[in-house]
Amino acid sequence: MALISYRNLSVSFGGPLLLDDVGISIEKKERICLLGRNGEGKSTLLRILSGQIEADKGESERVPDFRVAKLDQEIPNGVEGSVFDVVAQGLGKKADILRSYNQASLQLSDSPDDSKLADEVDRLQSELDETDGWSLDHQVASIIDRVGLEQEDAFDTLSGGNKSRALLARALVGQPHLLILDEPTNHLDFEGIQWLEKFLQKAEFSSLFVSHDRSFIRSVSTRILELDRGNLTSWNCGYDKFLERKAEILSAEEKQNAVFDKKLAEEEVWIRKGIQARRTRNEGRVRALFKLREERSNRRELQGKSNLSANQGQTSGRKVITVKGVDFGWDTKRIVDDFSTTIWRGDKLGVVGLNGSGKSTLLKLMLKKLEPTRGTIEHGTKLEVAYFDQHKEIVNENLSVAENVAPNGDTVTINGHSKHILSYLKDFLFLPETARAPAKMLSGGERARLLLAKLFLQPANLLVMDEPTNDLDIETIELLEERLLQFEGTLLLVSHDRAFLNNVVTGTFALDGIGGVTEYAGGCDQWLSDREHAKNMGSSKKPKAVPVQKKSKKLSNKDKEALIELPKQIEKMEAERDQITAAMQNPGYYRNPKSDPSGDQANLEKLEVQIASSYSRWEELEAIAE
Repeated sequence: MALISYRNLSVSFGGPLLLDDVGISIEKKERICLLGRNGEGKSTLLRILSGQIEADKGESERVPDFRVAKLDQEIPNGVEGSVFDVVAQGLGKKADILRSYNQASLQLSDSPDDSKLADEVDRLQSELDETDGWSLDHQVASIIDRVGLEQEDAFDTLSGGNKSRALLARALVGQPHLLILDEPTNHLDFEGIQWLEKFLQKAEFSSLFVSHDRSFIRSVSTRILELDRGNLTSWNCGYDKFLERKAEILSAEEKQNAVFDKKLAEEEVWIRKGIQARRTRNEGRVRALFKLREERSNRRELQGKSNLSANQGQTSGRKVITVKGVDFGWDTKRIVDDFSTTIWRGDKLGVVGLNGSGKSTLLKLMLKKLEPTRGTIEHGTKLEVAYFDQHKEIVNENLSVAENVAPNGDTVTINGHSKHILSYLKDFLFLPETARAPAKMLSGGERARLLLAKLFLQPANLLVMDEPTNDLDIETIELLEERLLQFEGTLLLVSHDRAFLNNVVTGTFALDGIGGVTEYAGGCDQWLSDREHAKNMGSSKKPKAVPVQKKSKKLSNKDKEALIELPKQIEKMEAERDQITAAMQNPGYYRNPKSDPSGDQANLEKLEVQIASSYSRWEELEAIAE
């Protein structure tokens, strides 16, 4: 028997049915990903399954004593107390005595001479003895240990990722049959996401989640549920196989609709003959035409795709940003320590690190929004910057969507062409009624699209984007990837979306949280691999940047010689690296008994380190020579 099942489920909020006579069934230990575009009704379905709202119509069956817990994507305000107190809230009223005992015990540890407090602890202890409350204590402590937190830590002092862990523990302490998660990776860093993946993979309960993180979906899901135009379809396969099958179905649907529309057009031509139709008295054909018209009017078309196009600015100078020996930190927290780099025109660079490592701060340093403690940051010529802020601070809540984008009129200019604001916003999937509505009425996904609409109007040759994929549906994320790849300027990108980073960036800055910055070629996979390797070696030491020697005021003869020879050495090492890589990519390589995959891989890794070190030294010498 399924844990829970629904039949003939229907929901509407005045418009088209969000759920149109659908069915859903969830079995034990399933990990189901619910997919659908923004506005399709995913959150509504989650709220029905969690018991927060009732459907307009439908029947349900569930196992006896069915328990469901839901973890929302936003961290709620007003959550107070220790981690223990917050987690114990998941047990309801039966944990009130336990929470009171825990709070009193903590207070007594700070004031051991308080006799009244000692008496209160004794009284609560007796109540726990009588009601078997200690089993609840073990239950709370066990789940806190599973999520890797400390019971005594204050909730309001935790990072966003650890707050999410505490709230997850609160949801799980009641031992639910089904855990519902809405965008669970939004407030997690890379380490937190990987931890959650492993946690769910080993779980004894079933889980149903909404996510736009394709790497997370691939890693966790055992089944896909897709909500599309009121219909709910179950796909008993992984995410990649789902994409293949979905593409085939959409292609068939498009062909079927084309045949239908052609037949309807032919019948409309026939009926317009009028007199001839009445003479033939083919009433059956007329009725069939009316039925075709009705069927066409009831057809729910696939929602149009976003059309994201950026206002391309003038070409910037070859050197976009030059960073030399920069130090910066907050109080005792080091963000960067003796950091130097050069960003060239056309570079697409990601910035990664754990929560609190200083990713957004590094962006602001590079944009000169913050002054470094030491060192210099220089901008190249003709620089035009467009900045996407993860906190969406540039959205005016009191203005309409259209006024936020075009405050001075009803038209916008994109790449030299004038366009009406409603037409422009339609490219970002805003209907006219939504475009005229106040921005404060928007959902998270709509707010993200609004910010993209504002961003892409700015003529820019440097795009700076801080967590742009939060709240976007997968289709919009994939389109954003395409546009960023087509963008001819320079890109600086902070994101925890692994697939997005790997598909877009050509290089990555990895912050270790103690001032070190490591530069990697490509996306975030190598950095994640390095971190995993360090863990497996039993080390807590994080990857650090290659140390840069302090610069002297002028070049020595030896340095001058090195400045001449380094480009030649780098060229030679890169040629050797490319030769080994090409050989290993040849299918015949692994059939050749003389091939040495492990040895060649070791050589590749050694060459990458040497090349990176040589580039760093070359840039250092060039900076001194200037």
